[in-house]
Amino acid sequence: MEQKATQQHWAYDRFLLALCELELDYRQQNRIKRALAEAKLPTGKSFTSFDFEHCPSFKSAPLIQLAQDTAWLDRAENCLLFGPSGVGKTHLAAALGRSMIEMGKRVKFFSAYALLQHLQQAKLQLQLASILAKLDRFDLLIIDDLGYVKKSEAETSVLFELIAHRYERKSLIITANQPFSQWDHIFADDMMTVAAVDRLIHHALIVEIHADSFRKRNAVERSQK
Repeated sequence: MEQKATQQHWAYDRFLLALCELELDYRQQNRIKRALAEAKLPTGKSFTSFDFEHCPSFKSAPLIQLAQDTAWLDRAENCLLFGPSGVGKTHLAAALGRSMIEMGKRVKFFSAYALLQHLQQAKLQLQLASILAKLDRFDLLIIDDLGYVKKSEAETSVLFELIAHRYERKSLIITANQPFSQWDHIFADDMMTVAAVDRLIHHALIVEIHADSFRKRNAVERSQK
C-alpha cells in the first residue's frame, strides 16, 4: 500500500484512512474466523452453495430475509426447519448461522443428540443451570436433527428446560424431520409437548421443505456414471 500511495501521490490523510480501513478489515476477518471456529458449523454450507432449484416449491424469501438482518435475534425469535431427511435443512440452518456470524452475532451448532447428552450429564452433576447460563453467551443456538431424539424422560426433561430457558430471551434454529403433529414421539408427556411447541412457535419463522433427498439424487447420479 505504501508503494501504491507513493506512486499515486496520495495525500497523508488518504493514506492514513486507507491504513485504518485495512486494519478494520483485518480485524473483522479475524473475528469471523474465530467465531466460525467457535460455532463449529458444518463446513462449506452457505446460501450460495445451496441448490434452490432442487426444491422448486420452497419459498426461500423469508429465510433469506432473516439472513440479511440480525433484528430477529435481538427479538429472541426462532427459525424452525422441517422436512424429510436429505432435503437440505442442516445446510440452510448452517448458512443462516454463518450469515449471523458475519454480522457480529455469536452462534453455536449442536446435533440434538450431542447437546441433550451434554445437558443430561450436567443435570446429573447438578450443573444444568450453570450450563444453560453459559449457553446464553450465544445469540443463536442451532439444534440439528431434533427428530432423532429418543423418547425418554431424561432427554425430554433437559430439552424442555433448554427451550423454556431461552424462550423470549435467546434464539434457536431447530431442524427436524417430523412435523409438530408427530412430536409426541419426541416428548414423553403430551402436556410437555404442547408447552414446548407453544414456546417455540410463539415468535418464529416456520420453514417447510418438500423435495427429494439430495443424497439420494447424488447416489443415483454416481451410479449412472
